[in-house]
Amino acid sequence: MPATHDEGMNETMTALVTGANKGIGKEIARQLGQLGHTVLLGARDVERGRSAAAELVVEGLDVRFVQLDVTDQASVAAAAKTIDDEHGVLDSLVNNAGLTHGMSLPSEASVEDVAATYATNVFGVIAVTNAVLPLLRRSTAGRIVNVSSDLGSLTRQQDPATPYYGQPPLLAYSSSKTALNGVTVAYAQELETTGVKVNAVNPGYCATDLNDHAGHLPAAEGAKVIVQAAVVPDDGPHGAFFTDGGTLPW
Repeated sequence: MPATHDEGMNETMTALVTGANKGIGKEIARQLGQLGHTVLLGARDVERGRSAAAELVVEGLDVRFVQLDVTDQASVAAAAKTIDDEHGVLDSLVNNAGLTHGMSLPSEASVEDVAATYATNVFGVIAVTNAVLPLLRRSTAGRIVNVSSDLGSLTRQQDPATPYYGQPPLLAYSSSKTALNGVTVAYAQELETTGVKVNAVNPGYCATDLNDHAGHLPAAEGAKVIVQAAVVPDDGPHGAFFTDGGTLPW
C-alpha cells in the first residue's frame, strides 16, 4: 500500500490523531510527522499532551497539541473550532483513542464498565468524526481511520483456527470494537461518492498501557498500517477492515 497521498494534493497535509499522548497514538503522530504532515496531537490531559507534542517537536516534526476529550462534547466542539480557525481543513482523522473498563467475563460484566468503554471507543468516535467531517470534506482527499482490533471481528472470534477461539470473551472491549466496525461501514456508505475514504484498521497486539504491555508488537510497528490507511491513495480501499497482513473479515 503506498505511503503517501496521490500527487497534486496540498503540500502540507494536516492530520488529527486522538489519544495521541502515548502508545500507538504517539507513534502514529510521529510517523505522520515524519511524512511531512502537520500533526494535531489530541489528548485529554493537557500536561501529558503538551509533553508528548514537545517531545516530537524536538525531533524536528510539526506536531501541535490540541486538548481533546472524546467523551466531552464541549471539548470536541472546541477542538474542531480550533482546527477550523487555524487550518481551515483536515486531511486525515485517526480515531485512535480507546480504552476498556474491566476485562471480565460477560456474566460478570458491569453495565457501567461497558458503558464507559463504549463512551470512548464508539460514541467518542462518532462525536469527533461528526465534528470534523466538514473539514475533511474540504480536503482534496480526506481520510478517516478507525483503530479497531482483531477482537472486533465476529468471524475470527468464532473461528477455531484463530488464537481468539476459546479465549474468555472480553465483553466491553471486544463488543465495542465490533460496534466500531459497524460505525466504520456506516460512514463509508454515507461518504461513498465523496473523496473521503473510511477504513477500520487492526494494528495487531501491541505492547501498550491498555494490555499492561503484554502485547508482542512494539507500538511503532502497530502504527505503521494505521499511517498507511491515513494516507491511502484515491485507488486504495474504502469501507474495509484490514491489518498489515491484508483484509480481515467483519
